[in-house]
Parts: sequence; structure tokens; C-alpha cells
Amino acid sequence: MVTDPYTTGLLGLAAMFVLIALQVPVGIAMGVIGVVGTGMIIGFGPALTLLATEPSGAMAAEGLAVIAMFLLMGNLAHVGGLSGELYRLAHVYLGHKRGGLIFATVGACAGFGAICGSSVATAATMARIALPEMLNRGYAKSLASGSIAAGGTLGMIVPPSVVMILYAILTENSIIALFLAAIVPGIMAVAFYFIAVTIVVKRNPDVAPVGPRSDWRERRRVTYQSWAVVLLAITVSGGIYSGVFTVSEAASVGATVALLLAIFRKRLTRPKFLAALGDTASNTGLIFVIIIGASVFSYFATLSGLPAATVDWIESLGLPPLMVIGFLMVFYLILGAIFDTIAAMVLTLPFVYPLVIGMGFDPIWWGVINIVVIELGMITPPIGINVYVLHGMAKDLPLRTIFRGVTPFVFADLARLAVLIVFPALSLWLPGVLGWL
Repeated sequence: MVTDPYTTGLLGLAAMFVLIALQVPVGIAMGVIGVVGTGMIIGFGPALTLLATEPSGAMAAEGLAVIAMFLLMGNLAHVGGLSGELYRLAHVYLGHKRGGLIFATVGACAGFGAICGSSVATAATMARIALPEMLNRGYAKSLASGSIAAGGTLGMIVPPSVVMILYAILTENSIIALFLAAIVPGIMAVAFYFIAVTIVVKRNPDVAPVGPRSDWRERRRVTYQSWAVVLLAITVSGGIYSGVFTVSEAASVGATVALLLAIFRKRLTRPKFLAALGDTASNTGLIFVIIIGASVFSYFATLSGLPAATVDWIESLGLPPLMVIGFLMVFYLILGAIFDTIAAMVLTLPFVYPLVIGMGFDPIWWGVINIVVIELGMITPPIGINVYVLHGMAKDLPLRTIFRGVTPFVFADLARLAVLIVFPALSLWLPGVLGWL
């Protein structure tokens, strides 16, 4: 048994990153180090009981069922053709403007992100739907691909977001308060992307040709055909914010409505249904492994005193709180470019969350900032995961081209992040007004 828990904590942290570098799944690496580290501090008998208590606690948590239901809703919505309808709806209203298909893509990404709650799924879906349309109409490959990779990140900030739900569960904050806090930043994300695209196409009109204008008859027809998207969005979001449903109930109702829509529209075949269930099960299992591993590692980290020592050390430096936040932003940009979104968040929460709360910042505000900066890391070189997802689906597009295309969106995200940090009220105003703070 090791008598110096702090040293054990440092060694455990280093060992965990070594395992991750060796391609060990993040959840497994955290769980293994958590059990071994706890065993070195208090003995392996009590440590091994974590392998029973933490998985059973995670499986019994009602809040985690929300994740599975929202993932299922997103998969069934895609089977039902809702993602394509969202793109067509945005296209008929915005496609005639210079850069209009980019605007339509960003708008559709925001809409589909609100349905599926996953950035990677949003990017992958829009790559299938929007990329061929833009390339066939003469849009520059860089801007077309960059808009999809960047637009996909909106799935993380636009409620209901799986990452937000996870943050709320792990930090024991209100899911609804976090959803409400993300509405204004989500709208800002779309607006800042529109501004970035406008600047790009004005400087170089050749990258985005002007398309034909849809008449109002066509717009009414497409709007009418998109009734299913509106129904699902109103059912889920309206039910949550009006208080008709709890978040768990809304997730279940949303999955049911998405299933019924796919059946009603005769889009649901047996292979597609099984594929949707399989994708949901695999992603849910992956998230559960990460959550269980994070719980075990968090127990070990707390025992070692590493989070408290980190907070004490940073506070002893006497740095202004905003400077500390600035350093954390740089840290998360690097981390977000290397790790998966969920992994980046759960790895750091045991250390960063107490520090931020100890400096007097609001936990709901930090949740939004945390998610926005990790979202930015998903398109930041050299390992922006959304860029690699897009490259995997369109292998003829070089990575350099896609990274060049996301550059304007990276600057837009940096500007949005700075505004949200300087003006916390942009995130906290709505939940405060509605009584969730």
C-alpha cells in the first residue's frame, strides 16, 4: 500500500495517458488506472468492489437512459428521411443567395443537430446529403467540405445534446438549465458562421456561385413536405421547455415519434431498423464504458487529493480568474484536437470543474463554455475529428483542402467563444428568466 496518495495520483494520471497513447479505449484506460490506483492507496480488496458498484450504479441511473433514447431518435429520424427534408427546406429559402447552399448546410446541420444530438452523426449525415449538391453546383471543395465539418459541431451545442446531458449528469446540474443556457450560444453559432461565409464569398465570389431562386409555390410545397421535422422538434423541445415532459420522457417520446414517422412514411425496413438499433446500442455502450471508467478514475483521483492540490496550486499563483480561463481554453483546444469530445470532457472534469467553481464561476455557464471550446477542437488541426469523418466519407477530398475550408469557421468560433466568456449573461439570461438558476 502506497503511503503518498498524491504521488500515486500523478503516476496514475501519467499511466492513463500512456495507455490512451497505446490505443487502449479511454473508458478502459480510466477504469484500469482507477482500480489499480485505488488499490495502491487503500488496498485491492476495496478497490475491486468498484468494478461492481460503479457499473451497477451507471446502469441503474435513469438520467443515462436519456442518452440512449436521444441517440435512437436521431438514428430513426435519419431513417425516416428527416435530415434530407431539413436540407431541402433550408435550400429553397437560401439557395439563391451567393453562398446560399453553405447557409442551407449550416442551417440544416443546426436543425439535425437538434434532433440527433451528435456532432459526428450530423457531419456524416450532411456529407451524404449536402456535399454532392454543392460540388455539382460548382462550389469550391474547400468551402463546401469545411462548412459540413464545422456545421457538424452544432450537434453538440444545439439542445438536446448528448454531451450536455453527460456534463449535467457527471456534475449533478440540471439538464434543462443547461439546454436553456445553450440556446443563445447555439443561435450565435449559426449567426457567426453566416457572417464568416458572407465575408469569404464577398472576397472571392468564385467559391460559391449564385443558384436559381425558388418561387413561393416551390417553397410552400417543400415547407409542407417538412411537416415531420417540425412535428418532431415541437414535440421534443416544446415538451421539455413547457414542462409537459421531463427530459427522460421527452427522449422516449421523441424516439417513439421518430419511429412512427418512419413507419408512416414507409421508410422503415427491417434492415434499416436493425441498423438503427445496432448503431444506437454500440454508441450507447461506448458512452457507458466511458462513464463507468470516468467514475472509477474520479474516485481514485479524489482519494489521491490530486484535484484539490491542483486547485490549491493554481490559486496560489494569484492569477486573475479570466487569465486562468484563458489558459484552460488553450488546454482544451489542444485536448479537443486530440481526443474524442466525450473523452476530453470526462478526463478533465475531476480536475477542472472544482477549479472553475472554486473561482466563483457558474457551473451552467462553464458547461456551455466547456462544450463550445471542445466543439472547436473537433475542427482544429491536426486531428479535428469531424474533418477526419468527412475525409472518410469523401476520400477524394484531401485533408489539407478540408482544413483550409474550416479556417473561416474556426475564427468565427474563436470570436463566439470570446464573446461568451466576456459576457456570461448571454448563456445565463434565459435559464435565469425561466427560473432554472
